[in-house]
Amino acid sequence: MNSNMTQQQDKSLLLQVNNVSKRYHEGSIDTQVLQGVNLDVYRGEQLAIVGTSGSGKSTLLHIMGTLDQPSSGTVTLLGEDLYRLSAARQAKVRNQDLGFIYQFHHLLPEFTALENVAMPGLIQGRPRQEVEQQAKALLERVGLSHRLQHTPSEMSGGERQRTAIARALINQPKLVLADEPTGNLDAASGEAVYQLIRELGSQFGTAFVVVTHDPKLAERMDRQLQMQDGILYEQSQPLSVENS
Repeated sequence: MNSNMTQQQDKSLLLQVNNVSKRYHEGSIDTQVLQGVNLDVYRGEQLAIVGTSGSGKSTLLHIMGTLDQPSSGTVTLLGEDLYRLSAARQAKVRNQDLGFIYQFHHLLPEFTALENVAMPGLIQGRPRQEVEQQAKALLERVGLSHRLQHTPSEMSGGERQRTAIARALINQPKLVLADEPTGNLDAASGEAVYQLIRELGSQFGTAFVVVTHDPKLAERMDRQLQMQDGILYEQSQPLSVENS
């Protein structure tokens, strides 16, 4: 038995994608984006999904995060079918149980780093003082204690991405979904983001699913999968990643 299988058996199942397909219809054009995808994600693991642009990676991530709806199949989080929930309940799951990191960080430009990180906690209705103290601690943890009152335009790309990671963790989610988190960063900043994913994931027990074109990042995660033409494969051969 390999180490990955042993690790999975030692951890409880967190999220399960079961036979998920996605088709887009536009006029007479019918496009199959995902084809019967199955995926188990375990508590605390870090998992990479690689593949060419247009292979369906980001679509799968969005469906896992209830940002896009599957044409068929189910997605369950701790046994709860996410697509049988009301829109309001889905929004609550996104706020409480899921964290999101994007390639372009999506920070709110008019707010400071502290305010951006605190925002999901305030939306949850937690006391402002408690949330801001936690946001300060997270920003310090990611090396940005000197940037608390800076807006995104006053920070470097690496600093903005680290702020986005802190924001994703403010509500201590069970799962963080990251779409090309190092795609716009130089090598040093990309390495810093990887280290944060490993260290903060270990500290908080949060699982990470990372869509990436970066084979070096993917190879350092606990598990690697490859998306090709809408089909997800366990990665047993050397990673084949084409950035287009």
